[in-house]
Amino acid sequence: MSVDLNSVLQTLVTYLQQPETLIASAGLIGLTLIIFAETGLLLGFFLPGDSLLFSAGLYAAGGHLDIWPLAWALTASAILGDATGYWIGRRLGPALYNRRDSLLFKRKHLEQTREFYEKHGGKTIVLARFIPVVRTFAPTVAGIAGMPYKEFATFNIAGGFLWIWSLLFAGYLLGQTVPGIKDYIHVIVVAIVILSVLPIALKWLKAMRGQARVEAKEETSAP
Repeated sequence: MSVDLNSVLQTLVTYLQQPETLIASAGLIGLTLIIFAETGLLLGFFLPGDSLLFSAGLYAAGGHLDIWPLAWALTASAILGDATGYWIGRRLGPALYNRRDSLLFKRKHLEQTREFYEKHGGKTIVLARFIPVVRTFAPTVAGIAGMPYKEFATFNIAGGFLWIWSLLFAGYLLGQTVPGIKDYIHVIVVAIVILSVLPIALKWLKAMRGQARVEAKEETSAP
């Protein structure tokens, strides 16, 4: 019996993008592995980091998870994940920019992250934590660019704590102070996703406007 790999992967991605189901079935170990995969493995760019962290905080507020072991485990996983991505970049180098696209790897994501890195420098490692896709490729780009590891480690640790603790404890505190908030988790998750992708959407719109102006200028100057 043949198996359609694309269908299997699409089903997996859909499942992983449902924080409630994911948290209930994965538990502490599963959540730790997911955060590591999203930050450390180039194939993990599709994982729902922001909404997953916030939802995990809500579940911890409901007594389903212990908040402190969860916070420390996810922080360690995020830091180790970025460190892994950095060494992948240092090891493979610029050859990664020539890698062919596949179902789980898009070269354009790497190129977009490089542009982000060239603009923001070392701060990219912190800022990228809050931007889907970019956070997966940022440490690898830093490794390719040859950022000194001590400098990278400083940004990595700061960004890891800031990302994990801000979203996790935001969900936890909201779950403890607002009765019944868990009933609206789907709305909250959608809002988090929108806020997460907003920087990418604005960048895309800016690029499109710039391209339109260039094309209009070329048409005007054409004989």
